[in-house]
Amino acid sequence: MSLVKPGKLVELQSRPANVRNFCLLAHVDHGKTTLADNLLASNGIISTKLAGTVRYLDSRPDEMERGITMKSSAVSLYFQLRRRSGQDDRAETTEEYLLNLIDSPGHVDFASEVSTASRLCDGAIVLVDAVEGVCSQTITVLRQAWEERIKPVLVINKLDRLITELKLSPTEAHVHLVRLLEQVNAVMGSFFAGERIIDDLRWREKLEERAEERRKAGETGSGDDLPGDDFDEKDDEDIYFAPEKGNVVLASAYDGWAFRVDQFAALYEQKLGIKRTLLKKVLWGDFYLDPKTRKVIPQRHLKGRALKPMFVQFVLDNIWAVYHSAVLERDTEKIEKIIKTLNLKILPRDVKSKDYQGLLRNIMHQWLPLSSAILISVVEYLPSPVAAQESRLPDILDKSISADQVDGTLKAAAVSCSGQSDSAALAYVSKMVAIPRKELPENQRRQLTADEMRAASTRRRTAAENGTEPTDDVTQQDTDDEAKDDDVLVGFARLYCGKIKVGDKLYALGPKFDPARPDKHRVEIVVEKLYLMMGRDLVAIEEVPAGNVFGIRGLEGKLLKNGTLCSIETGYNLAGISSIGAPIVRVALEPAHPQDLPKLIEGLRLLNQADSCVEVRLQESGEHVILTAGELHLERCLKDLRERFARCEIQASAPIVPFRETIVRGLDMKPPYNKALPRGTMLCSIADEAIQFSLRIRPLPSEVVDYLVRHAASIRHLQLDRARALEEHEGDENAGKAARELENDDDIALAVASAAATTGAINDSGAESQMKSASDMLDDLRQLFEQSKDARDLAAHVERIIAFGPRRIGPNVLVDATGQARRLLQDLSASGFLEASISNLDMGSSEGKWTLRNFEDFIISAFQLATDLGPLCHEPCHGVCVVVEEFKVSSAPTETELADQEARLLSPTVRGAFVTQFREAFNTAFTSDWSPRLMLATYSCEVQCSADVLGRVYAVLSKRRGRVLSEEIKEGTPFFSVGATLPVVESFGFGDHLRKQTSGQAQPQLVFKGFELLDQDPFWVPRTEDELEDFGVMGDREIEARRYVDTIRARKGLFVERKVVRGGAEKQRTLKR
Repeated sequence: MSLVKPGKLVELQSRPANVRNFCLLAHVDHGKTTLADNLLASNGIISTKLAGTVRYLDSRPDEMERGITMKSSAVSLYFQLRRRSGQDDRAETTEEYLLNLIDSPGHVDFASEVSTASRLCDGAIVLVDAVEGVCSQTITVLRQAWEERIKPVLVINKLDRLITELKLSPTEAHVHLVRLLEQVNAVMGSFFAGERIIDDLRWREKLEERAEERRKAGETGSGDDLPGDDFDEKDDEDIYFAPEKGNVVLASAYDGWAFRVDQFAALYEQKLGIKRTLLKKVLWGDFYLDPKTRKVIPQRHLKGRALKPMFVQFVLDNIWAVYHSAVLERDTEKIEKIIKTLNLKILPRDVKSKDYQGLLRNIMHQWLPLSSAILISVVEYLPSPVAAQESRLPDILDKSISADQVDGTLKAAAVSCSGQSDSAALAYVSKMVAIPRKELPENQRRQLTADEMRAASTRRRTAAENGTEPTDDVTQQDTDDEAKDDDVLVGFARLYCGKIKVGDKLYALGPKFDPARPDKHRVEIVVEKLYLMMGRDLVAIEEVPAGNVFGIRGLEGKLLKNGTLCSIETGYNLAGISSIGAPIVRVALEPAHPQDLPKLIEGLRLLNQADSCVEVRLQESGEHVILTAGELHLERCLKDLRERFARCEIQASAPIVPFRETIVRGLDMKPPYNKALPRGTMLCSIADEAIQFSLRIRPLPSEVVDYLVRHAASIRHLQLDRARALEEHEGDENAGKAARELENDDDIALAVASAAATTGAINDSGAESQMKSASDMLDDLRQLFEQSKDARDLAAHVERIIAFGPRRIGPNVLVDATGQARRLLQDLSASGFLEASISNLDMGSSEGKWTLRNFEDFIISAFQLATDLGPLCHEPCHGVCVVVEEFKVSSAPTETELADQEARLLSPTVRGAFVTQFREAFNTAFTSDWSPRLMLATYSCEVQCSADVLGRVYAVLSKRRGRVLSEEIKEGTPFFSVGATLPVVESFGFGDHLRKQTSGQAQPQLVFKGFELLDQDPFWVPRTEDELEDFGVMGDREIEARRYVDTIRARKGLFVERKVVRGGAEKQRTLKR
């Protein structure tokens, strides 16, 4: 096909019913970019012969070098579909479509790119390798599609491997493909089942609330007899993949062919005398053609006859015949017969050529063109923006922040995909893309017309006669390009309603924008340029109608990573509901030459905007730190900084991996520090014993810790609302400070995102967990404590929790057993809450004047600091409960002394003493009364390999402290799938090490799983005879936990106790007389 002009694509943008926005999703190396090459070849962008080798959408040099995609890229395609109309098959109608394709990475380090791509689309093409089957990232992208409510089309790719590598027969391949399709449908069924369970729980809670209301009103009944309360059972028929529906395509992107079942149904319709609609349903599955009666029969009617399934007989046998003739047997006579039978246009020289693989591609591409099968599925099965927004947007908009504060007309326009000029514009910017300025359309050289060349020649002759320099446009353009050789940020966006034109004024709403407070996190922008995304190229356009994907310039310095564009002041915050995994690997940077520090700072600013997953931090020590998703992501960021953004030599520290500190009940723990008190109890006194209190430090049950981590977002939301209410009604400055910290602290937001991405804030069905209210959290925590054996007594103190830490959202708890401080988990709607808070401040009587309430901020600050800087190596604590069991303040006898005492006890000196005493007591109980442990950040590792290198995979995992969890053989293949866990601190260089040991036959896939306990006491010393025999009298054998602790302390500049052995000693010689 000839190259489609951009003007044709721009013309189709104004017809949203004929627009399709879809993305390519798959596990790494399952063929996304190769498939995209074949689709691009259908539009004449690249040559058909080079499709699959060019990797056109991988424009970065490191992408081409490694052979994997590292960023999402968009391209607009043109497709013309001819339909038969009416009963006359010869009558045809032609329709034109605009297809906006987004290719996304498959590597787990770039999962954020998948999230940004899926939010912009209405459908997805999910590729699965026919040999490797369903992998970890396949499940992840299917879950992402489920969350975003986008319709998927399944493409089973690399069918050629079943023929050339596994040497399967057509019947064996059919069994293998049926089993593979069942596995994919099982994944989709698990998502539906998880969502169905959640809906059922909500329905039961609603019935219980209604029944409780009736009981309070004195009525009888259980609540389930009320009208309109029947459970709405959802149908799961539409979520599964089935070839007869048209949402399954079988393909070989490398060889350039693909087919749908209905294609063969059309071929055999007249030959078999079976209607196409019926034949499409029986071509897949256990259906057989009776050779005598010429009727289709199911498997139960075979009666022992050895018949082939219709899919094998009419589809796979023909494909296998082509491969055997062209590649395996290389039979020229059979090839010529096949070409004649299929009526293909193959040149005789190509048939006689020794390039058998090229001949095969030529035959299969003409017989079963890949682009036709894929694009017909996209047009027929995936929805247009009009249909998709009507079904998807109401739920997305209703779940956005303060959605009730937004004008309803904007929602109506967005849901209907209104493109009228008087409709308000609403667009979502998913990410910022850094593009060299010289590659922008307005800065590229253009071919001059004959008139322009004659005019330029005239100007040069005139300038030569006058003795002046020529000032033509070409020379001026060259000068501008040399002066501005930097990068420009272009927003990658989707318009839901209205129109956007160059020069329009819009409002850019940041991810923290709240329609209830519209004056914050909102800036006004001017649209400088609009672009049509064409892979490596951009096409400048003047306006964008609703329902299209586009590039926009003018957001630099206005939006950081993503956001919302709206033509009215108060719009929906679409960026606040995006789900992106949190980075885990941290590296400190500095320029090689101090004078390049401004370049580094500017480069980090650009990197922070251009990469949706990287986080840039300026530490209190002055260090510039970046946080990345993994080792490969880190390499890409450093390469971009050195070559594009900073353009200077940069020195990077060794990767810094987070740890956690916790305590457990060990079997060989030391006696308590204070034998007269329960284990973990410490006594403290401050200000010459004027203030005395006791703390008890104890471990939290693992179920409670998991619950707190899983609901970190709910804890943040509850404390933010409480702090705002206290600031508004009481004028509490500390509450206002806490509210601003919870709202604006990037580390808190990062911790919430990390919890959501790793430990279940996103449930198995892919649906985000609902925000918990204070009463719900109280009930849940009380139930979890009652189920625990060692901490059942804490169930009575759950309502007396006054703080979580560190950073106010961590999985550590501060409990006030005295009942004097303000309770944290209390609904703001509870009657008299604020009035009670104010009355507690009354200091009318000297007897009740000094309580824990007066020093509440002091002790909470000390708790936050103690849990943020643990006693082992200043890493955050995890799963620790601190109970204030007693708090006493001795009051002065006279009013004069009382006033002096008040000024003294509330002074900054006492605040510092509180922090010091609290931390000393916390650290002593942590290390002396309990058995301390480190928790390691852990990857979930999946490796696929053959039996030949399975032993080497185990050896590499064992050397890096990996723990194998499962080993399964892929049915129908010679490959094993090994599941394991691997500490992040041991993972650097793991991929290269594994590839070297297995000669490239094994490739790991690492996904951050969370933190896992390292069951070793860092301070353990051998005591028994067996331990002394194994570890030596001095404990010479190294303990892994102690090594980690010493390494972290040395990196942070803390004291490390080491045995110093001085070298250079010589053996003493005995001199003879």
